[in-house]
Amino acid sequence: MAYKWEQWTTAEYIERIKGWARDGLTDGDIAKNMHINVSTLRRWKHEHPEIADALRLGKDSADRIVENALYKSACGHSYKIRKPVKVKIIDYDPETGRKIREAESWKVVEEEVYIPPQVTAQIFWLKNRKPEQWRDKADMALTPSNGVLESLLEMKRGE
Repeated sequence: MAYKWEQWTTAEYIERIKGWARDGLTDGDIAKNMHINVSTLRRWKHEHPEIADALRLGKDSADRIVENALYKSACGHSYKIRKPVKVKIIDYDPETGRKIREAESWKVVEEEVYIPPQVTAQIFWLKNRKPEQWRDKADMALTPSNGVLESLLEMKRGE
């Protein structure tokens, strides 16, 4: 008797699992695609390293793509596009200087487009990469050295 997990450990099916993970599907979505319960997928991940590796590798790949996109958004970037432009061609008679023919044509030109840095992406990046310096709230300890304790005591005395 063949078990269902055996099918999912073959090279073809491992690639499917990696692809689903790379496409951003959750474990629940992947389990649904495999026609199993998510708890079964969790168990298979513990029992069959090839399934766990496929999920991890697929998700790692997608995460790197998003990380790179976030970095580019935070720093700003340029990219080139090719676009068609209409060109007018006019021929002149060399002796008289008069226009003898006029035609239109299409030409593909390359243009550089600049995307400026996005402040939201910068904030997100810094809060996650350097939380000590970029967190929203600074932790204030009540210690005699920072004067907060003395200030509170003076306020209490003044009541």
